[in-house]
Amino acid sequence: MKLMLAIVNNDDAHTVNSALNKSGFSATKIASTGGFLMNGNSTFIIGVKDEDVEVAIEIIRKYSKKRVQPVPVDMSYNIAALGSYPVEVTVGGATIFLLNVERYERV
Repeated sequence: MKLMLAIVNNDDAHTVNSALNKSGFSATKIASTGGFLMNGNSTFIIGVKDEDVEVAIEIIRKYSKKRVQPVPVDMSYNIAALGSYPVEVTVGGATIFLLNVERYERV
């Protein structure tokens, strides 16, 4: 048994949640915030049988899209950027952590 923590962009969270549920996975969704752009994310907590880990990862991969987003340059961090254009960064996709579960009980 594994505990999967999947951090997904809010733009994709509803679709990921629906796809996981349709495939029989139960997930708890928690609102979270990323550190770099301070954008909203959703963190999914999912208990997954060892043999179903790849299926869950493929669902998350399929519905978590990367996209390019313009970000204004913060002058307090880069004084040399005066008059520069916004920087484009890639956002989205998912970050997944898998942890071994020693014991699992549903009460």
